[in-house]
Amino acid sequence: MQTTRHDWTKEEIYEIYNRPFLDLVYEAASIHRANKDYNEVQVSSLISIKTGGCKEDCSYCPQAARYHTDVEVQPMMQVSQVVSAAVKAKEGGASRLCMGAAWREVRDNRDFDRVIDMVKAVNDMDMEVCCTLGMLTEDQAQRLADAGLYAYNHNLDTSEDDYKRIISTRTYDDRLNTINNVRKAKLTVCSGGIIGLGETVEDRVSMLQTLSNMETHPESVPVNALVPVKGTPLENQPRVPIWDMVRMIATARIVMPNSVVRLSAGRNEMSTLEQAFCFMAGASSIFAGDKLLTTPNPAFVDDMAMFELLGLKTRDAFKNGRPANTLVKEEAV
Repeated sequence: MQTTRHDWTKEEIYEIYNRPFLDLVYEAASIHRANKDYNEVQVSSLISIKTGGCKEDCSYCPQAARYHTDVEVQPMMQVSQVVSAAVKAKEGGASRLCMGAAWREVRDNRDFDRVIDMVKAVNDMDMEVCCTLGMLTEDQAQRLADAGLYAYNHNLDTSEDDYKRIISTRTYDDRLNTINNVRKAKLTVCSGGIIGLGETVEDRVSMLQTLSNMETHPESVPVNALVPVKGTPLENQPRVPIWDMVRMIATARIVMPNSVVRLSAGRNEMSTLEQAFCFMAGASSIFAGDKLLTTPNPAFVDDMAMFELLGLKTRDAFKNGRPANTLVKEEAV
């Protein structure tokens, strides 16, 4: 099995990313297949529990209040609505439910109390629960952990140097601090980024270096392709070439050999053949369901048909134990 490193240089990652395409995919696929159950794919469903009206200025996000998009502000979901969504997701083949709220940060109020109730309810269904709620403190992370949260998502989005071009309402250190708070609560970390923002290859490499040099690699690393939304500053960005997605997934697989690399946003624009390349290069997780927060996504039935065609199988929930009892170890992922 590939040795796990935490001291990658930018030059090393840049060399990997720019290798001849077939050589890169071959190496990544070899590392991926060296791990047991390489043909298992973690299926997650992502729902928006609080939509729109966000105070942040993330250039890619249609939920920012300052942009004029078709996203309408909606009140926070009830616990019963989340349970219904979780039942549907589980019946469709998902083992993890991810809940996102259009918040800048978590606040200690009744809304957060309701999120805690949501986490408890879905955890009782024997589904892994993930939240993405913006910045949070160590105490808030612990409350989520005590409720049964499995993972917390907090993407870096891009490199530290490129970050201010995309977001000005929080800093890169804010994101790293939240990830550190999540670690202190012994939760698993879900953190990756977005390509197609207008970043350079050097920015992509720098982001991967930050992730791969963390003391513990994120257990889940989402690789998102920008879905341009009318009304946002990045509405005219071109579609990300599939070759770029495969290169990012393959490079992530090589430098973080035991992490679950997720083929995330942008799948709705990909053919089955293009997605097959991503799985070959090391992707081992997807979001399923017809919507990712506010953007379109392939339906469960289409994904299950693709899995059958490619000989893939879904990964069971809590395969490595629950964080409250056994924190996921890199060697076991």
